[in-house]
Amino acid sequence: MTAVNVTTPFGRRPMTLGQISRQMAVRAVKPESSAHKWHVFQDIREARERLGATDRSLAILNALLSFYPETTLSGQADLIVWPSNVQLAARANGMPATTLRRHIAVLVDCGLVIRRDSPNGKRFARKGRGGAVEQAYGFDLSPIVARAGEFKNVAEAIRDEKKAHRVAKEQLTLLRRDIVKLIEVGIEERVPGNWGRVHQSYQAIIGRLPRSAPRQLVEDVCSDLHALCSEIRDALETFAKTKNPDANESHSGRHIQNSNPDSNFESENGFGRSDEAGGNAAGPDNVRSLPKRELPLGIVLDACPEIRELAQGGAIRHWRDLLATAELARPMLGISPSAWREAREAMGEQHAAITLAAIYQKAGQINNAGGYLRSLTDRAKEGQFSTWPMVMALLRAKLDAQKSSDDRSLERDRTNDAAEAGDRLQVSDSLLKSLKGLQRPKSR
Repeated sequence: MTAVNVTTPFGRRPMTLGQISRQMAVRAVKPESSAHKWHVFQDIREARERLGATDRSLAILNALLSFYPETTLSGQADLIVWPSNVQLAARANGMPATTLRRHIAVLVDCGLVIRRDSPNGKRFARKGRGGAVEQAYGFDLSPIVARAGEFKNVAEAIRDEKKAHRVAKEQLTLLRRDIVKLIEVGIEERVPGNWGRVHQSYQAIIGRLPRSAPRQLVEDVCSDLHALCSEIRDALETFAKTKNPDANESHSGRHIQNSNPDSNFESENGFGRSDEAGGNAAGPDNVRSLPKRELPLGIVLDACPEIRELAQGGAIRHWRDLLATAELARPMLGISPSAWREAREAMGEQHAAITLAAIYQKAGQINNAGGYLRSLTDRAKEGQFSTWPMVMALLRAKLDAQKSSDDRSLERDRTNDAAEAGDRLQVSDSLLKSLKGLQRPKSR
């Protein structure tokens, strides 16, 4: 800001045009104007960044206001306070003298107070007969009254911006929840489509968000997520409408009654526990009733991303690349050549590679990878093993981790008037109604 070349006493900084204009505004304040000093101070505190004030300068302003005996600041009164630096520092939490002077200058630069200096630069009041103050030199608090309306407007604008930002972040979290759930439904219900690529598109949109995103960016990401959510929902609803209810597989013995991978041997909680293979008679029947579901390579890699680390160039583009990478992972897992050969013969090379990728993904939770693979091979020989529930369990674990992260983010941003976040994934009622046709009866 342009400085006016005005000589100031005792080495004080020269005045600026902005300070002069604010002093003119103070002189123009109407006598009937008044303001509650602590209400205005609250507005100033909320608007401090736009005003250019600092936390310490506001601590000094708070102390200055405390020296004025009345709660209401009136345009008719003389609003000058004259505490010494020692008194002011004591009420400003023991602020050092050099820091005190520096932040007093900040208050003056922001136009929150005006210096009324005596000829010798000291702060004092001259009283007349009866103890009434005739002349005071110190800090003039008149700008608090003159600019009270301005401070209130700025504070309200900041509060509105914070509310809009909070609403945008809540909308972001809800969209993320819905999209994750829709992708999960699409995969589990075998809706045609490249769901691995859809999930990658979702991750690409989310990847644009930094740790602390401004409101405009959050709203832009919400707009893109809303478009993606609409596309996924349209695909699911179209699939639900085209299904022929008269051809429901429940009329045949090969109906998939157990599409939830958590109830199978390869579930997230039961991964690696071979003693569950013959837990009850219904288990083998359910597995035998599984149709030959072909897993897209993209979904396999999305569920087992760690296998990529072993691939040449870090890329697996074809099934043959996955087979070659599985050959590299086998000795690292301690699986013998004979166990690997039997697995390929019993499952087929493609499903054996998928199985080994899943074992590699969960290597830290499996004590004996070779023995576990042999157990799965034996079940495959009896028609009791499918790679589908194994991959779905891994993908579900990944999606659940994303949901938990979203829940924690929403809980941090939610205010007291927002609905309490639950542990379950929440989806809108209209979404549940539109996807009701995708539900399947449980097997017996």
